[in-house]
Amino acid sequence: MLQKNHNRRPLRPATQMVHGGTMRSEFGETSEALFLTQGFVYETAESAEARFKGEAPGFIYSRYGNPTTRMFEERMIALEGAEDARATASGMAAVAAALQCQVKAGDHILASRALFGSCRYVIETMLGRLGVSSTFVDGRDLDQWQKGVRPETRVFFMETPTNPTLEVIDIAAVAEIAKAAKAVLVVDNVFATPMQQKPLELGADVVIYSATKHIDGQGRCLGGVILSNQDWIDENLHEFFRHTGPSLSPFNAWTLLKGLETLPLRVAQQTVNASRLADHLAGSSKIGKVLYPGRPDHPDAAIIAKQMTGGSTLLAFELTGGKEAAFRFSNALEIIRISNNLGDAKSLITHPATTTHKNLSPEVRAELGISDGMLRLSAGIEDAQDLIEDVEAALAAV
Repeated sequence: MLQKNHNRRPLRPATQMVHGGTMRSEFGETSEALFLTQGFVYETAESAEARFKGEAPGFIYSRYGNPTTRMFEERMIALEGAEDARATASGMAAVAAALQCQVKAGDHILASRALFGSCRYVIETMLGRLGVSSTFVDGRDLDQWQKGVRPETRVFFMETPTNPTLEVIDIAAVAEIAKAAKAVLVVDNVFATPMQQKPLELGADVVIYSATKHIDGQGRCLGGVILSNQDWIDENLHEFFRHTGPSLSPFNAWTLLKGLETLPLRVAQQTVNASRLADHLAGSSKIGKVLYPGRPDHPDAAIIAKQMTGGSTLLAFELTGGKEAAFRFSNALEIIRISNNLGDAKSLITHPATTTHKNLSPEVRAELGISDGMLRLSAGIEDAQDLIEDVEAALAAV
């Protein structure tokens, strides 16, 4: 029998990330138990019937729920301040499930135009084939959100800060517009992490994460999570999740639990490193512009001060020599590695125009501000001075 760890008083985030949601078996294990099982057995046929009818507690099938996966969900619930959550096999599984579970043919989705390419594909192409229309707006322009609302609008969707240009959208203001339209606001919070931004507290209805990024944070596994209030989970996501099966594997859930233990420490160091790199790059004549939410020259500095508690672990910058200069710079790096992932303990860099956003047309990339000279850098936990020296050497090669 699993026993849940009940805390007598509220815990702060760093403590929640070590102890939150923990359930222990009769063996009293220190580390969370890993339950690698598809199914569960019952003492009697009557107990099986009661569990399937919801009259008795317990797990039925790991596609529906698993003790290890539930511990990860519970820990994320504690961190995010949500009522319930469902863990998914990847971040994109979370995006697709969170959107598809609440729309039908004839409905409309209103989304910010600055989105990860796969998110845009889900909204525009995949859901479009099912008869769900969509409109993309400049997320920072509240008038565009207001004017984009239709009688059939059911969902607002945004990521903030955005990938890769790090635009920041006023969540509270957009939440008011969504509420007036009786629409559900879904926020992808992966770039800010739950340590630096709380969308639910700002008025969002649903928050999603690619747990592959900062939550794992060590390049080991895929995962995602959807968090909301109990009613939304029960009425929209619960049955969709059970029958379509985007569930997280217990092994990955266990790995993500281990990642959560060090999330506050990693994000703090990564943010310091990102800030120092941004300031250093801003002083180079070879850099056209630097975009970092922690700098006072960020276009959305006023909103950042209002809704974020940190400047993010990511920065974007533009080399004046275009794609050739961006490639020379990337190839000259020795510590910072070329990878399209982010949020890792290792510093990573990518060229969005030819990787994460390559499927967007040149016109759409230009509209989003993704130039051929732009690079996105995800700061790791290395020594900041080593990273600065690595960047300086790469600039000399441009």
